[in-house]
Amino acid sequence: MLLHVGQDAEVGQVLIELSIRNFAIIESARLQFGPGFTVLTGETGAGKSIIVDAVALLLGGRASTEVIRTGCDMASIEGIFVPSEETRRALEPLLRDLGLEHDGEELIIRREVSRQRRNVCRVNGYAVTLNALEEIGAHLVDIHGQGAHLSLLQPRNHIDFLDRFGGLWSQRQAFAERVQALRQVRADLRALRRDERETARRIDLLSYQIDEIRTAKLKPDEEEELRRQETLLGNAERRMELAAQIYALLFEGEGRRPSVLDNLSTAAESLRELAQLDDTLSETSQRLEEALYNIEDLARTVRRYRDSVEYDPEALAAIEERLDLIRSLKRKYGDSISEILAFAARAEAELDGITHSEERMEQLQREQARLLQEMAILGRELSAARHKAGERLRAAIEPELRELNMEGARFEIDIHWEEAEDGVPAKEGLTFAFDDTGLDRVEFLIAPNPGEDPKPLARIASGGETSRLMLAMKTALSTVDPVPTLIFDEIDAGIGGRTGRIVGAKLRRLAEEHQVFCVTHLAQIASLSTQHFRVTKEVVEGRTVSLIRPLTYEERIEELAVMLGGAATEATRESAAELLAP
Repeated sequence: MLLHVGQDAEVGQVLIELSIRNFAIIESARLQFGPGFTVLTGETGAGKSIIVDAVALLLGGRASTEVIRTGCDMASIEGIFVPSEETRRALEPLLRDLGLEHDGEELIIRREVSRQRRNVCRVNGYAVTLNALEEIGAHLVDIHGQGAHLSLLQPRNHIDFLDRFGGLWSQRQAFAERVQALRQVRADLRALRRDERETARRIDLLSYQIDEIRTAKLKPDEEEELRRQETLLGNAERRMELAAQIYALLFEGEGRRPSVLDNLSTAAESLRELAQLDDTLSETSQRLEEALYNIEDLARTVRRYRDSVEYDPEALAAIEERLDLIRSLKRKYGDSISEILAFAARAEAELDGITHSEERMEQLQREQARLLQEMAILGRELSAARHKAGERLRAAIEPELRELNMEGARFEIDIHWEEAEDGVPAKEGLTFAFDDTGLDRVEFLIAPNPGEDPKPLARIASGGETSRLMLAMKTALSTVDPVPTLIFDEIDAGIGGRTGRIVGAKLRRLAEEHQVFCVTHLAQIASLSTQHFRVTKEVVEGRTVSLIRPLTYEERIEELAVMLGGAATEATRESAAELLAP
């Protein structure tokens, strides 16, 4: 069954379309979503949470062949996302590192689970690993009730939430800049403290290489000139032979045959006599006289060239030896003389650094001490600011918890330092671990009931409590929470209609900043949604299938009436209409 529901993509929404095939008891569904607050309702076992499971699988959840519909070979889930500008900026480095193109607005994610072959994960048509898919999904959706995709249950994210809430990002960045500088200084120090024998070997090698290159006294354009000289000296006999032949033809002649100059002289004499008889040939006679002089000069030039050619085997041998040296250096240090000289310059710089290592080490140690001192000051200031922000966050979250029928719940933030031998000297005589975020280790804790000790969020047993806690925290953190789409499952477990109305109002308010989905059994929550889907389970041709469709206003009245009283009566319909009233 193929369903087309919802509306076109608008500003504020992220997940605009979800296609599911042969997943659990869903044969085929194509759901289109709008922004705001969307609910899924239906009888227990109808398959509401299957939609949540499908999204969890799409975003990197672990899969087995058990999710494939009976009688089918493969299940597939595809989601089309339109990330906000902020989410796009956050995803850009990750997508670039993965080699994924993302030129348009849409991000299309597809997951296939097969009985016969390996499972497939694709982003914009490109195959990716499951871990990569999970990383991308963490930027798009938080699933409350499915811990694998819940950013607030992951302690590594808590410091980010606290810093965003407290507006501490600039202080944190200042600390991170020192951390990066310190890491470079320490890397340089480690390089200087290498094994002495290795350093000695390196000095010997560098000294030999530098001496070999500098002793050669190379010049940048030397090789071309040497090759030209090699060609001249190697062909000295042939050059002399050709020059002698040219000179003989021009000036001396061969045997009884006159030379070129003899013939030209005879011709010039005849032309002079002819010009005396016909003055129109005077200019022609002059031109021939000039040609005679030019050829005579050319013959003298060739003769001088012939006399200058010398066969010098020693000079040729010296040039060939020099070229062999250059070829040997090129094999070791570069493809050209300029590259060889550049290699020598780098080697000299490295050797200079090694031979002046003590001075350099003292300089680096001073730089390290300076950076650690600055980090101690910045780290203490940042930590103090986090404690203040933590108090404000606690004060914001606990009233939210009370409104959500968690009257005795206490929210706390554990901010502490851990000692480390190679850390920051932030207290007298003690050094503490650090990273780019500062000195603090931050974790959110909760005591859901009076008399209990606070525990990490991930250890809260009740799914309903977890979802309500997350709702309280998401409400308090809504303006700084970077994850754009939130899905709440089991949020109404253990609460009644009055609290449900408060939960629904909070979800609706949260939907002003995020795209919010909720699976619920409470009419008080469902009535506040901007989109309402009903999930039903039916038997079609002997097979159980789960069907999902959007509800009209009249259908919402009927659905809410059933949720209120178990059956749609006149009284429950009136109550449902009151819930839907503006």
